[in-house]
Amino acid sequence: MTGCSGERTDICDQYCPTCPERAEFLREKLLDVAGLSELFKVLGDETRTRIIYLLSINELCVCDLSDLLEMSLPAVSHHLRLLKTMRLVRYRRDGKQVFYRLDDEHVEQLIKVARDHFAEER
Repeated sequence: MTGCSGERTDICDQYCPTCPERAEFLREKLLDVAGLSELFKVLGDETRTRIIYLLSINELCVCDLSDLLEMSLPAVSHHLRLLKTMRLVRYRRDGKQVFYRLDDEHVEQLIKVARDHFAEER
């Protein structure tokens, strides 16, 4: 197989980096997405997405989430623990109660953009 420079290559004819510097630059850019697939895996779970969506509307305690999602407290807590680990939600204590909200504006934007995209008419 030959590339556009006429050199013999082991890759298809369709991809031909014009210079090694450009190819190296693109390989380095791949490091920018490290961990991104983990974020999408976490959001790929329907229950966690529902939790994130509810928290994009209002700060809620575990009891409220459990009631709204019709799930047990331990199950909701398990999901919240993972969402905290991924820095998608944060919490605050008020006495014995713990209230959850989205960690920052970026998470809210992710949900809004995804919702807008899903709602688009094709």
